[in-house]
Amino acid sequence: MVKQNFPILSVLTDDSSSMTRMEDETENIGILSTDQGLEPFKDHFKYRMKRYVDQKLLLEKHEGGLEEFAKGYLEFGFNREDGGIVYREWAPAAKEAQLIGDFNGWDGSNHKMERNEFGVWSISIPDSGGKPAIPHGSRVKFRFKHDGVFIDRIPAWIKYATVDSSRFGAPYDGVYWDPPPSERYEFKYPRPPKPKAPRIYEAHVGMSSSEPRVNSYREFADDVLPRIRANNYNTVQLMAVMEHSYYASFGYHVTNFFAASSRSGTPEDLKYLIDKAHSLGLRVLVDIVHSHASNNVTDGLNGFDVGQSSQESYFHTGDRGYHKLWDSRLFNYANWEVLRFLLSNLRWWIEEFKFDGFRFDGVTSMLYHHHGINMSFTGNYNEYFSEATDVDAVVYLMLANCLVHNIFPDATVIAEDVSGMPGLGSPVSMGGIGFDYRLAMAIPDRWIDYLKNKKDEEWSMKEISQSLTNRRYTEKCISYAESHDQAIVGDKTIAFLLMDQEMYTGMSSLTDASPTIERGITLHKMIHFITMALGGEGYLNFMGNEFGHPEWIDFPREGNEWSYEKCRRQWNLVDADHLRYKFMNAFDRAMNELDDKFPFLASTKQIVSSTNEEDKVIVFERGDLVFVFNFHPENTYEGYKVGCDLPGKYRVALDSDAWGFGGDGRVGHNIDHFTSPEGIPGVAETNFNNRPNSFRVLSPPRTSVVYYRVEESQEGHNNSEPVNVQGKLAADVPAELESPESSATLAADDVDDVTARKIEDQKQNRIVGGESNV
Repeated sequence: MVKQNFPILSVLTDDSSSMTRMEDETENIGILSTDQGLEPFKDHFKYRMKRYVDQKLLLEKHEGGLEEFAKGYLEFGFNREDGGIVYREWAPAAKEAQLIGDFNGWDGSNHKMERNEFGVWSISIPDSGGKPAIPHGSRVKFRFKHDGVFIDRIPAWIKYATVDSSRFGAPYDGVYWDPPPSERYEFKYPRPPKPKAPRIYEAHVGMSSSEPRVNSYREFADDVLPRIRANNYNTVQLMAVMEHSYYASFGYHVTNFFAASSRSGTPEDLKYLIDKAHSLGLRVLVDIVHSHASNNVTDGLNGFDVGQSSQESYFHTGDRGYHKLWDSRLFNYANWEVLRFLLSNLRWWIEEFKFDGFRFDGVTSMLYHHHGINMSFTGNYNEYFSEATDVDAVVYLMLANCLVHNIFPDATVIAEDVSGMPGLGSPVSMGGIGFDYRLAMAIPDRWIDYLKNKKDEEWSMKEISQSLTNRRYTEKCISYAESHDQAIVGDKTIAFLLMDQEMYTGMSSLTDASPTIERGITLHKMIHFITMALGGEGYLNFMGNEFGHPEWIDFPREGNEWSYEKCRRQWNLVDADHLRYKFMNAFDRAMNELDDKFPFLASTKQIVSSTNEEDKVIVFERGDLVFVFNFHPENTYEGYKVGCDLPGKYRVALDSDAWGFGGDGRVGHNIDHFTSPEGIPGVAETNFNNRPNSFRVLSPPRTSVVYYRVEESQEGHNNSEPVNVQGKLAADVPAELESPESSATLAADDVDDVTARKIEDQKQNRIVGGESNV
């Protein structure tokens, strides 16, 4: 129960053991030892660590600790207690309060609420005739008086909210949600184990249908989740789950924080989706929006703000409480009840719905008083640690990460931050903010810049490599070439940037590909693959981009006459056997399978040995794999020398030019590549590109090929064979050395008849120069 509105800056002095522990934690800032450049900002780290520890001590004294404090949903909102329903709401600005709804004919005169000294209003309604006085599924609202006028609002902790879709612009209503046991979904499957590296499929349930309408949780579970699993992703990240009255906000203008969006179904339907994902071995993250709240008054949290002081509101007052670019309200993270609300919200989604973690939206806006507006972060540490830093928000994020990892140690928590603040991905115990990963948001910006502004011959291999590897040591990143952001109306997907209008007429594999289509498909594969392989410790793809979904995303709005035409996913494109979308999809599947077989994303070994501007070739090692990316639009390099770490025999693990990926099949897959020593062992300057060994390969233009080292103990075994077309192993479907019969089987299984004939023609003029044993 609520104790008091304590300011975060309060310090306890009556517990010497706690104070000793606090002093130890604030003095030992481990992050400083990993980056000496942070030493000048030691006082900043000590100050925010002290604030964090002080707050935890206050919670221990007055609330039973952080984890108990985050059970606010068991106290606030509607709960069953002692043979009745108890409803509590924090609204210190209210002078009178009533509970209204269908159950009392929207007349609250007989359901007046009582206020305690901390601004919490409550009412207990006993059951009637053995049944709850408020029926499950009935509408409810909180009515309170301010300045002599009664105002109706949706309860802040409401667990479900609906709208009359037949009325244009109708406000949402809160719904009392307490289904009987027969209607309550019971989870059947355990959470999958935490993967070594997350391969994330970012998805929006509402726009996941192939039809121009809002899709449901259950349809997504039954129709889309199997696609995600088939493409070898291990994690789903769900957007727009928290209720938002404006659909076109993409779910980022949240109105009801504890309610699952009713557009796609009920809370029980969402549970079915998550349980289905777990049954397929997929973990599920939810987009959590704690950076701001919808500006809506009638159906949002903002409706509780009636001009009171910041300490009696969820939000700051004045300019500090308003985001001028987002037209939304900004939380007061120094407020006791705001902390209870937001921390409890995290626990609610984990425990009630079995989510496996979060992607925190808008973290840059939280970290700084300027919210990142008109800021261009250069990496100068003064940009991160100054009076511009919002320490209240930093402390909240530290508490949030501590809470999440305490109640669910295997949780995955990701920060959407464009600033690159040092320590964001470091443990709280070391003075960091505690996220597991940060989104590498500069990477898609680089690709968009190249595709829009540079000719192919102007692409810089050094610049590409630097953009992909520019991340802090020991702080993990999720890389992505494009997410939902890059496809919103006014922009285009990478595939559409590459191929544009020709995607409407040139994607049939029944005819030869035009130069634009051929270039587009090859670069689409290469851009996504090098981003995955070199850009981070995890990878993210937005729904549909795995197969090159065309056009852009445009939610129904007045400007498009409320059309859903571009607010859907055209799965029919990738399902059509005669269209080239299937090639990009097959390669996406193989990329993920490669990480399953050779876990390179989780490897700390990442060495870029060559960024050759003249050849337009990038060579690097990730784990024990050797990656060769040839971005040159024309040049084939026979016998191309690449450096590597370990001596031995190497073979092709993955080849973007393989027939099943829409390529020309120019690289031999059953060729053994033997290494040669380079220079003096242990003396890097005498080696080839600072690598002690090398081998030679064939590198066709606009092709990426990955090589794996064959262990002697693995000779003749399939467990480390390369990934091939549609997830088949090269050992099962040999490449250029197979018989005509086996080649025909490959064509029948994986490509259309015309492509099969093309394969047979190409086999007569096979290019294998430079692929012989060295």
